[in-house]
Amino acid sequence: MRILVTNDDGINAPGLVALEAIAAQLSDDVWVVAPAEEQSGAGHSLTLSQPVRLREISPRRFAVRGTPTDCVMLALGAVMEDHKPDLILSGVNRGANLAEDVTYSGTVSAAMEGCLAGIRSIALSAVMMDYTAGMEDFSTAIAHGAEIIRRVQAVDWQHGTLININFPPVMPDAVAGVRVTEQGFRDYGNIHLVKRIDPRGFPYYWHGFGKEKPAPGHETDLKAMHEACISVTPLHLDMTHYQSMAALKLALAPLAEKA
Repeated sequence: MRILVTNDDGINAPGLVALEAIAAQLSDDVWVVAPAEEQSGAGHSLTLSQPVRLREISPRRFAVRGTPTDCVMLALGAVMEDHKPDLILSGVNRGANLAEDVTYSGTVSAAMEGCLAGIRSIALSAVMMDYTAGMEDFSTAIAHGAEIIRRVQAVDWQHGTLININFPPVMPDAVAGVRVTEQGFRDYGNIHLVKRIDPRGFPYYWHGFGKEKPAPGHETDLKAMHEACISVTPLHLDMTHYQSMAALKLALAPLAEKA
């Protein structure tokens, strides 16, 4: 099995080393194409206003001056053009990609791009016990990731589906289990900004997290993290809200095309 590994934290990120270790448990044919610099929050963006540059660092290992989506596109269209991967793994992200964070996530978006290309794609992210640079611990992802991927790979996937895996902030032997979960929901209705003042007296801002919305009776990815479980969430690219279609058709009936 040929595996493409990518991420949004950059080619030098410790989470990428962790994902390479996971991929090595699954195959000896692993290729890395990752951003030259951190691209967290890049979402499903493409670089269109300037050239995208590709640099080979070592055999089967490439850095792209662009977004995670650019990385997947260059991997499939240039680096691996003649022998495309069977599986794309994105991550392991330094921090969770839960709830509607998936819409901002470069990690998940790289998996989306692979999904669009018809290749099975999995995003992996880890909640950290300590986010201090150099203190990140990916041991839980390394310990459990390969076995989960093997089992997920054995399932039939519907077209347009990708898998989003999140690891809780506990040591490997403290994981309470693995759950198939729904995408959770945070309340971003009120934008949460943290205001600071720089040394010259000018204000600047950090984006904060919105309050989580509980969903009684639902097994969400957020709930799994709180209960020390690994979450496995199937996501799909069709964003149509089918339940709204009937009401919209009725409201717009007078404007419908005449036969």
